[in-house]
Order: sequence, then structure tokens, then C-alpha cells
Amino acid sequence: MAQKADKVVAVVVIKNNKKRLSKVIIAAATLGITFPLTAAILPADRLDALIHSYDGGGMEINGPSLLIRKMLGTSTSVSANYYVDSISSASIDVITSASPYKEKRKEHSVGVEYLHYKSIMSFNYTNSEENDFSAKTYSVGISQDFFGDLTTLSMGYARGKDDVMRIEKRTDGTKSLDPNFGTKYADRHNFRLGLSQILSKHLIAGLNYELITDKGFLNNPYRTVRFADGSANEFEEYPNTRSSNAVTAQLKYYLPYRAAVSGEYRLFSDTWGINANNIKLAYTHPIDKEWIIDLRYRHYDQSRASFYSDVFNTPGAQTFMARDKELSTYTNQTLGFSLSYDLAQQGWKFIDKGSINFAFDHMMFDYQDFRDASVTGVPIGTEPLYGFSSNVMQVYLSVWY
Repeated sequence: MAQKADKVVAVVVIKNNKKRLSKVIIAAATLGITFPLTAAILPADRLDALIHSYDGGGMEINGPSLLIRKMLGTSTSVSANYYVDSISSASIDVITSASPYKEKRKEHSVGVEYLHYKSIMSFNYTNSEENDFSAKTYSVGISQDFFGDLTTLSMGYARGKDDVMRIEKRTDGTKSLDPNFGTKYADRHNFRLGLSQILSKHLIAGLNYELITDKGFLNNPYRTVRFADGSANEFEEYPNTRSSNAVTAQLKYYLPYRAAVSGEYRLFSDTWGINANNIKLAYTHPIDKEWIIDLRYRHYDQSRASFYSDVFNTPGAQTFMARDKELSTYTNQTLGFSLSYDLAQQGWKFIDKGSINFAFDHMMFDYQDFRDASVTGVPIGTEPLYGFSSNVMQVYLSVWY
């Protein structure tokens, strides 16, 4: 996962009170730019073993991941990945509207990449399972080099299908699927278009566009909203459609002493009224021949969804209601570093080379219109604004063979 020109971004899926619109948090060592740096080439045979840990906001997530890639001949590469999240949650959402819980999410994925001259075609399938949630995703992609391999155009499409259920707790303490809720469905489509350009021997630029359309049951089956008069809570109700657009611009500059600086700006908007900005800066520095250190900073801010409110006036006041803090107005800042050490640079038995890596990110969340409802003794809607910090750690080993 830590090859200099081909680092893989690992992700940890963070869920708050079984939130189905999962928040994806970048937590692995990365140079910051993920567009191709060379002519069309298949990934080398490689084995990656990862252990990740997340701790913050009353939630703990940890588990392993194993990824293997293998060339078949000279034009085909296959891959398989196994990923596990063990989740223990007593987050602010959970303690104010549900009971703390523990669960395990298992994810399996397989992929095929095919190289034809200057084109690479990819096909992937991912299946994720929990006790009350199932997701399947199919994706295809193609990239093509032009103009002496200085320009790369890429396109992709992904189709996802989610099955959402709800667990109910009986009076005797046992749990089972809620027959009154049944099974809800969501259908997701993702379209991607990217362009990368080598501007000079030191400078690379990239521009990417992404369109996502969702339809079906899009909210959390457990989260509730609250009202100013203190009346009984009701479950959230979201629109059954959502479309979003995102544009990302990237730059990477290689410095004379083998180091690199990179920057990224991402602009996001959707039909729920959310507008967001994301800025990332990174610096990569080699130390001798074996060590590489990455330093990074990320700033994110967004406006709230049009149907979000921390407190609603009365039940039934509007058709759609949400109190998901991830749909509120908030900012997030992340400081992180990664350290990579190259192993067996001259090879060892069947191993061509390897690396061992450590990554750490400290994340800080500040919410402008989401209040800490766990605070008692004050009028509803006057509680202090909520905020928390979290730490994400990863240790992973990569072996090329």
C-alpha cells in the first residue's frame, strides 16, 4: 500500500447510530493525488495486510483487511479484498435516541483489470453485510493515455443496491429484525470522469467530475428528531431521491530533492441543499533510501440540508425532517502523518520488495447548528453546540512478489 508512485488510499467507513449514508473518512498514508503518474500499466503482484483503528465521538472501530493482486499473463490483473469493521458505538446519536450497540461489518470484493495497448479496463464487485444491512456494488471503468502518454482520460460507472432492515429489542432483552419495518431498498448510481495531465517533468495536474444519484430509502432507520415542546420523538423522514455533483482539481509538484508537495480542492453540491468545500495539502519527504514521511492537512466545511433542524417546532410541521449531524452545518479539520519503511529492496526469496507503514490522523469536528441533547437541566434547543475529536491509526504491510 505504500509504493512511491502507486500508493493506495485505504478508507474506514464510520457509522453513527447505523447511519446508512456512510461517512467515508480518508485515513491511510497517501501522496494526496490518485490519478495515474505513468503510461497505462497494470498493478504489480502484491499482497497488502492492514489493521485499522478509529476512536472518537463515543465510537470505536477496528479490524483487519487483506488485499491480494495477481497478474495473469501480461494483459490481465485480478484482485480480491477482505475487510472487517468491528464497531462499538455509544455516540451522541445513540445515547439520545437508541441503545449502545456492537456489531461487525464484513466486506468482500473482487476485481479484474485488462490492459490493451494504452487502455486499461476494470471490473469490480463488492458485497458488504451486517445484521441489518446488505449492500452490493458493481463498477466498471476505463482509462486511456493520449499525446505521448502525457494525458490520461478516465471514465467510470458504479451501480449499488442496498437492503435496509431494523433491529428491535424485546422486553426480555433479545433482539430480532422488526417485522413491521420489513426491508427497505435503495438504488445508487455513480458516474465519474477524470483527466490528468503531465505539464512538465515536475508538475502534474488533474481534474475530476463525479455525479451520484440515489433513490429509495436513504435515511437512518433508527435516528429520531426532537420537538420544542418536548413531545415524543419521531423517526426521521428523508426525500427518496438525491443527486449530487462534485468537481475536484489536483496538483502535484516534485521537488529537486525527491520530495513532493500536492494540493487538492473539491467543490460539492446536492439537491438536498448541501454545499461543501474541501481543501487538502500534503508534503512527502524521503529520508535516506528506506524511509518516506508524509504530512497532510485537510479542511472541510458544509452547509446544512434544507430539511435539517436541531429542533422542530411541532410534529408534522413539514414533510421531511432530519437531525443527522452529518446533514448539519459543520467543519472538519484533519492533521495526519504517515511513515513508510522499505523492506528487502534487493529482494528476498520470492519477494521482490516490501514496505511496512504506519499512519495516524487526528480529526476535529465542530457543529454550528447541532446541539448536545445529552445535556439535561436546560431548555430544549439551548444546549451547548456539539463537537468532538477522533484518532485514526493504521498499520499495514505491503509485499510485491
